Order: sequence, then C-alpha cells, then structure tokens
Amino acid sequence: MHRLLILLLLLSIAACRNDSAPLAENPAPAAPPATPRDAKPVPKFDRDSAYAYVEQQVNFGPRVVNTDAHRQTREWLIEKLKAFGAEVIEQDFEARAFDGTNLRSTNIIARYAPELEDRILLAAHWDTRPFADSDLEDDPNAIVNGADDGASGVGVLLEVARQLGLNTPDIGVDIILLDAEDYGKPSNTNSYALGAQYYAKNVPAPKPRFGILLDMVGARDATFLVEGYSEQYAKDVVRKVWQLGDQMGYGNYYVNARGGTITDDHYFINTIAGIPTIDIINLQQEGGHSFPTHWHTGDDNMDVIDKRTLRAVGQVVLAVVFREAAGTL
Repeated sequence: MHRLLILLLLLSIAACRNDSAPLAENPAPAAPPATPRDAKPVPKFDRDSAYAYVEQQVNFGPRVVNTDAHRQTREWLIEKLKAFGAEVIEQDFEARAFDGTNLRSTNIIARYAPELEDRILLAAHWDTRPFADSDLEDDPNAIVNGADDGASGVGVLLEVARQLGLNTPDIGVDIILLDAEDYGKPSNTNSYALGAQYYAKNVPAPKPRFGILLDMVGARDATFLVEGYSEQYAKDVVRKVWQLGDQMGYGNYYVNARGGTITDDHYFINTIAGIPTIDIINLQQEGGHSFPTHWHTGDDNMDVIDKRTLRAVGQVVLAVVFREAAGTL
C-alpha cells in the first residue's frame, strides 16, 4: 500500500507538470506559415478586341444622356459585361444638369469575385458631350462622337472584363462605367462627373481599396503625365502604375512628370468616397492641363484611335490587377 501511494503521488506530480509546461521533447506544433497566393499569369491584352469595342460604341452615335443612342449603348454594355461573367449592378439615378435638364442616368457596375473583401476599382465614363465647345470648334453643328473621350476607356475596360471572365484573379474587381460625366458647363466644375458624384455617395460594399480611372486613353501618341489630384490623393498608386508601365516598355506613354490638376470623375471618388484613385488621362503639356486637340470637338472620332495606345493602357491595368492579386506589386 505504501508503495502504491508513492506511485500515485509521482503520477499526480507528472500530470501537473504536463498541464503547466509541456515537455521539451513534445513541443506544441508551430503555426503553419501563411499560404502564399498563387501568382496567375497576366493575360495578354487584345488590342484588336478593345478597338472593336470602341468602334461599336461610336457606331451607336453620340451617347448623350436621354437619347436613343444612349439607351442602346446602355443595353449593349450590360449584355457584354454579363456575357463576360460579371455580376452587374445597374445604378440608376436622376441628376439635374447645369441647364435644368433632368438626366436619366445609369452607372453600370460589373463585379468580379463579388464575395471577396479586397477589391480594386477600375472606371471610365460611357456618355458623351452633348455639344462641341464653342471656343474649340468652329463648326456650330459639329457632332462629338467621343471615340477617345469616353469610348476609349470603356473599350479598354470591356477587354479587361473579357479577360477577367476567362481567368478571374484572386482579388475582387469592380468595373464602373460612369454616366453623366460630360454634360457640364466649363465655368462650373461640379456640373461635370454627375455619375461619379452619385457613385461616390452610394458605393456598394465592400468598398474598393484603390481605383484607376481611364479617360482619353486611345489617341495616337498619347502622353499620360501624372495628374495633380492623383498625386495628391493616391501617390502610392501613381508610383505603382507608372513604374510598372515603364518596366513593361511603355515609358513613352507613362511620362513621369507632373501634369495639370483635372476635376475628373476620380476627384469625387477621392474626396467623397475616400477611395484613393488615380486618373490615367492624356495630358499634352507638362505643368499644365492641355488636352489633345480633338477634345470636345467634331474631330473626336475613330481616326484618332490607335490600337497601340489601347494596349499600353489595357496591358498595364491587367498587370496591376493580377500582381495585386498575387501580392507582388
């Protein structure tokens, strides 16, 4: 009995030691390392496909809000994005233009991997200016087809959407086609970007981490200087995109020099929604804000569009998305 009591006492002591401090020869397993995200290859951007999407928009005619061409384009865009596998949200809204016109408008939101919290925003406007600017255009009856100012950015994003549908990266992507951007009065900057203002106040959750706006990204010999609000609100995004553009051989487009400060869609996404967003926009004068000569005139047609420029923008945007998904950017 005495020996039995001693044995039980020793077992009790050993049990207490195991609860308070595991033995050195049986340590708790280390936590597994974080699983790295697989780096999917960056798809090849098809410039011919993007060009065809630009051309189709122009073929509808000027996409002025409240017109039949605007309605037809809206239906076509929604159909294409759904065909490319996106979850599409039609963000309908009404806005009052500077001249009192009631604009029946729609922001088209195409979401890839909508279940993911970590998201990137890609945007362009799909409407066109209702009239040419009198200080830029001699012909009072000139029709603004908006091949570059509107259709080029949308064409690039449609090709990006097609590629995302074929091979969605492990990151959420929201492609926003903004409406009622160009129905504004030059002396009143808040009269522009009405769709962006509405979106910025009504961002569907989860909110994107950062954004890239494309505006006038299709012209021959385009130069994308660093726009002022982009540098102010999204400096890190500017650095990533411009460095990547240079590394990929597009340094003649992504010029690392300061351009003007433009109140474009991204301004309201930055200041209202708080999403750091840059503007890739064709600026022709370092330190100023000179736009290409076809801007807001009857010359903005398919003649100014260059497939090489579309590729320089679209390939870099795809690289940003896939490298962010892999955590390598």
